[in-house]
Amino acid sequence: MTKAKPTIKRKLKGEVVSNKMEKTVVVKVDNFKLHPTYQKRYKVSKKYKAHDPKNQCQIGEVVEIIESKPISRDKRWQVVYK
Repeated sequence: MTKAKPTIKRKLKGEVVSNKMEKTVVVKVDNFKLHPTYQKRYKVSKKYKAHDPKNQCQIGEVVEIIESKPISRDKRWQVVYK
């Protein structure tokens, strides 16, 4: 039997924009892209729903989220506590 490779989980850092759901926060992650023709950088944002089991995150906090197995239909990320 062959050994399975350990999966590398992605980590993202973003700002909490909503904590109104129970044990879930919405995290906005900003990223910069380069325009293919004009070579100018521009900001792109994406929102992720992340699992917050302690209901500890507040709006405006900068948090780190890590990829995880699907928790619900939309949640595939988990908040990392330090």
